[in-house]
Amino acid sequence: MVKKMQRRPRRDESLSREQIIAAAIELLDSGGESGLTFRNLSERLATGPGAIYGHVANKSDLLEAACSAVIGPGVDLQAKDMSPKAAIRAVALTMFDAMDAHPWIGSALAWAAGKSTMVSVLERVGQQVHALGVDPDKHWVTVSVLLNYILGVGGQNAANAQVARAREAERAEFLSTVADAWLQLDPDRYPFTRSIATQMSVHDDRADFLAGIDLILAGIESVV
Repeated sequence: MVKKMQRRPRRDESLSREQIIAAAIELLDSGGESGLTFRNLSERLATGPGAIYGHVANKSDLLEAACSAVIGPGVDLQAKDMSPKAAIRAVALTMFDAMDAHPWIGSALAWAAGKSTMVSVLERVGQQVHALGVDPDKHWVTVSVLLNYILGVGGQNAANAQVARAREAERAEFLSTVADAWLQLDPDRYPFTRSIATQMSVHDDRADFLAGIDLILAGIESVV
């Protein structure tokens, strides 16, 4: 006798957009963008694809909604009680922490320049650049530098963390190994690398990220 395939019980209650987005974030966190499919989402929510399509148009729409749910509240902060520099730092750290916790955000935002979440980030940073007194002719390049740094460094930090977890490597042990390798380099050919080996072994990624933002802001102030 042929055994019947067991099906997961369908949910009785109706789905909300928020439930769908929350489940999508869980799938993204566990499997990255490739793990987010409507089939996987349907299984996670114990429903059919039709119920999901009633709330989101496609995967791109779902990714945008997930990004917005994760970083939107922090990016859309009220900056009226902050200085422009403090507001830029706050947005930058919100993005850094979000990408650290959810590594898929960096690549998702990189392909979503015209979407509302990325436009919100652009607007928030852009308003503060304007408030710093940057010449309007330099708005584009200044904001581009800041956003490229935020997405690039934040994304690379998240990628490094993923690699370390995949290798089951402890951060301190990994950095110590790299530092030891640097110290063994030819002192005549690599004097600078050897000189910062001990600093590299104990550095804090988040603090270094913010120091980079401060360097950019100092450069902006020097030409205003």
